[in-house]
Amino acid sequence: MANDPTNILRLAFQRAAESGTNSLIAEPEIREQIELITRNTQNRACTRFVLACALAKAHRPSVDIRKPYTEIGDADAYSGRSYDEHYILDFVIQHELPCNMTTAFLTPAFRNRNIVLTPEVNLVGRPPVVYTATLQLLNAVHTGKLSPEDLLAETIRWLLIIRDENRARMRSLLAALNASRGETMLSAEGIVTLIEQHLKLKRTSRLPVLVIAAIYQAARDHLGERVLPLESHTAADKQTGALGDLQITLVGDDQVVTGYEVKTRQIAKGDIDIAVSKIAHYHTRIDNYIFITTEPVEREILEYAAEMYEKIGIEIAVLDCLGFLRHFLHLFYRVRMHFLEAYQRLVLAEPDSAVSYALKEAFLAMRKAAESSEN
Repeated sequence: MANDPTNILRLAFQRAAESGTNSLIAEPEIREQIELITRNTQNRACTRFVLACALAKAHRPSVDIRKPYTEIGDADAYSGRSYDEHYILDFVIQHELPCNMTTAFLTPAFRNRNIVLTPEVNLVGRPPVVYTATLQLLNAVHTGKLSPEDLLAETIRWLLIIRDENRARMRSLLAALNASRGETMLSAEGIVTLIEQHLKLKRTSRLPVLVIAAIYQAARDHLGERVLPLESHTAADKQTGALGDLQITLVGDDQVVTGYEVKTRQIAKGDIDIAVSKIAHYHTRIDNYIFITTEPVEREILEYAAEMYEKIGIEIAVLDCLGFLRHFLHLFYRVRMHFLEAYQRLVLAEPDSAVSYALKEAFLAMRKAAESSEN
């Protein structure tokens, strides 16, 4: 069907790919607004928002692109979130575009709205200039200054450019790292320092999970245990049925024996109470449940966790992330580089919404510097 949303996206992608570095928009101000939105790494929600609204308008010309909320109640209102979740998500995943994996309509600025999104609306989002540009683009379509098809295709064109730029930078960094590596093997303490520096960067909440996963990948043959595939960074345990951020099983067995919950804050007694409740309702019995934190662990929390063994017969432990890593690297010293390779693979494989390209690039550059210093 020619006007099917999937077909509209296919045609927009084709136009964007064929255009390459040549813009599809004649008006300089509009071109700049689209580039501003797509290139902003601090806020990816606006890009998906624009894609969803433009798709809806292209699919249903009678709707008002500024009314992506059915709660408005007007005949020309529509559900932007439906277009976002039903069409844009699959499209973004299929073409590996640099967008969030979660709907734009759950971000605070776009959530629970029932107003017309005119340029005068203050969406109270950061950075403000990106939200201002978003509203101006919607208004340009509404006034007939810009067609929804052109907005859709031009936004995709910029996403393709950014995707390919990111890929090229990543290939260059990997090539430089491989070329300089030689026979260099970092010490255990050198690896801990490298990981510690990486964790200190901004927006690194996913990284401690990858640290623990990499430990189990590196030591799998020695432990006889394996980590199950990681769930999405944004997926809640209640949605996935998972016991925690990571689930460990015996090799050759699917039954979970250990659950890990990773926090980038201090562990509180309430966290332990919630874990006890999850364990009680889990469908099989586990051996232990381990909290990993990047913050200091207080004595009373350790004691509170230890008390749970007498109450439920399952051990709950609270461990410091870097301390746990340091102990592992010295205990399994000969596989320390296996850990580093596993961590790198996991970091690079994560979607941009969980581990940004900036974090991926930073790790490769930091590793190259660390290995060069030990030559």
